[in-house]
Amino acid sequence: MTETYEGGCHCGRVRFRVTAELARVTACNCSVCTKKAFLHLIVAPEQFELLRGADDLASYRFNTGTAEHRFCRHCGVHPFYVPRSDPDKIDVNARCLDGVDPDALALERFDGRNWEDAMKGSVPWRQHRE
Repeated sequence: MTETYEGGCHCGRVRFRVTAELARVTACNCSVCTKKAFLHLIVAPEQFELLRGADDLASYRFNTGTAEHRFCRHCGVHPFYVPRSDPDKIDVNARCLDGVDPDALALERFDGRNWEDAMKGSVPWRQHRE
């Protein structure tokens, strides 16, 4: 079911609102997602609204430079970013949603360590509950 959630960084300077279903949240095993413990909820831009903190965000890009990883420059939390897989969308960190228990989410797995093969479909996404 589609619902509206609010969320943000740890210090509260960055706040956002997103309208989405939590039925397809993905955990990726690539180097950056593993270290950030990012849980991916990819939405269209019209489903996302930055409520405050635009000036408190910093960016990080690596590898192809397509993904724009956004994080609060005060507390360091990564609440959302522009993903390489869908550069026309916003990827919200489900861990940053208020009132959502990440342990209760049914997660899909994505083999980001083998990103190119996974995007071609030669490495399957695995659905399971953590």
